[in-house]
Amino acid sequence: MAEHKHSIAELEQEIRRLNRLVEVSVAINSTLELRSLLSIIMDRAAEITGAESASVMLYESRSDELHFVATTSGSRIKDELLNIPVPIDASLAGKILREGKPIVRNDLADDPLHFRDVAAQTGFETRSLLGVPMLYHDEPIGVLEAVNKSAGDWTRTDLRNMLVLASQSAVAIRNAQMVEQLQNAYNELDQLDKLKSDFISIASHELRTPLSVILGYATFLKEDAQGEASAHASAVLNSALRMRNLIEDMTNLRYLKLGESELSKEHIPLAAIFQEAQNDVEDMAAAKSHRLEVRTPDVGTVVVVDRIKFSMALTNLLYNAIKFTPSGGRITLSFERKPNAIWITVKDTGVGIPQDQLERIFEEFHQVEDHMTRRHGGMGLGLSIARALVTAHGGRIWAESDGPGHGSMFYISLPQGG
Repeated sequence: MAEHKHSIAELEQEIRRLNRLVEVSVAINSTLELRSLLSIIMDRAAEITGAESASVMLYESRSDELHFVATTSGSRIKDELLNIPVPIDASLAGKILREGKPIVRNDLADDPLHFRDVAAQTGFETRSLLGVPMLYHDEPIGVLEAVNKSAGDWTRTDLRNMLVLASQSAVAIRNAQMVEQLQNAYNELDQLDKLKSDFISIASHELRTPLSVILGYATFLKEDAQGEASAHASAVLNSALRMRNLIEDMTNLRYLKLGESELSKEHIPLAAIFQEAQNDVEDMAAAKSHRLEVRTPDVGTVVVVDRIKFSMALTNLLYNAIKFTPSGGRITLSFERKPNAIWITVKDTGVGIPQDQLERIFEEFHQVEDHMTRRHGGMGLGLSIARALVTAHGGRIWAESDGPGHGSMFYISLPQGG
């Protein structure tokens, strides 16, 4: 009967131990933030073993050393300890890592492998130690230690608990490290993306003014020069136009992937949007001797848009019309009220679009002509960026054409009231 009661007591104790380990497991897996995770591991390791303190050391392959990365949150030596490297060949922790086996020491006074630099540098005296390896896919990544048993010697239960905790901790630490590495990589990419955007913005801004001057002079020379000088002026003008196309692509590139949350909408007269777009493209239209007709909306026609981004979409359509219309053509910008929408139209007398290309022209980097024989230049981004900007505003954009040689019409349908 006494043996039966003893067995029940042992079983109850084992159930309590397992329940505690489940609670610890839940706590460990509650976060992927490395610092928080290490703090949880340390506190739980000291708690379930009845230890004064606990610590985690991770292996650093470049220096072939162990490094303290965490100790119990209440430890008075926490900061000092984290700066102390532990050698592999002259320490108990190194032996645990190298052999992949736990070590239990109830008295470290005369142990030759006891690493005494910790006591020398921090004043914290380690009297007893229970250390276990942390393995990830059978590879040792570090050591988990419980230090200074509060009462009596380390027990087999202490060892079992530490082995389970070390196994769970190794996986959790590695996962947290991978998340941290991914976050660092993302932050670096985000910073690079910001630098790219800033560079593009500054470069395109600085290039616009001198290029406008070049376009103006080249247009003037082409009109007044004769013979060979006129041919040279035409070459300069064509090169300047190609450069202007590339600058516009550079400026717009960052808006290729745009969400509605990135818009700053306001109520704006459509006439103001038309005027800004006209100002942006006038020099290019003049350089190609186009007639630019703008049918200005009345002052009562108001749209709810992000002024800069929607103007950019409209400007891209005008640039596209200018680029693909032979010299001396006509570009028309107009609008029409529809039920619950405003339609904006850009019509040209240009090269036209084959029926099977009317949707594909809005794809990134796509141009109707073969990429090896492009005559018009550019990266094929203007229309795809215009579509991204219009779509972000909740609108639609599409093209119509009677085919090659018959010009094109591009439409934007913008919902009334934004």
